[in-house]
Amino acid sequence: MTGHLTGTSDPGSVVLELGEGVGALILDAPQELHGHEIEISPLAGGPRTHSLVRERRTATKSVYAAVYPALAEGDYVVWRADGIPAGQVSIRGGRATRFRWPEVAPASPGVSKHCLT
Repeated sequence: MTGHLTGTSDPGSVVLELGEGVGALILDAPQELHGHEIEISPLAGGPRTHSLVRERRTATKSVYAAVYPALAEGDYVVWRADGIPAGQVSIRGGRATRFRWPEVAPASPGVSKHCLT
C-alpha cells in the first residue's frame, strides 16, 4: 500500500452506488494513513480492491476515510499493509457501512470484526 498525497474531498463530492445487492463501505482511518491505499477482499476469496485514504471535509471538521462506493453484498477482509487482516466487515445491499480502522494492531493474525453500521 503505497503512500501518495492527494487533495481533500469536499462535502457532496463522493457518489455511492447503492442498490439491490450493492452496498458501499466508508472506512474511517487515522490521519497517519492519509495518502495510503487500503485493500479489501471478499472473505470467501477473490481479488483485492483498494481505495485511497483522503481528507474528507464536513461542515464542521475534517476526517480521514477511504470510500469503496460500489461493493457486491457480502463479507470482506480489510488488510493492513503488512498483509495481516485488520478486521472484517459485512456489506449489505442498499446500505453504506462504516468500518473504523483499529487503533491497536490485532494481537494475532486472526480476523476481528470492527463493523459499525
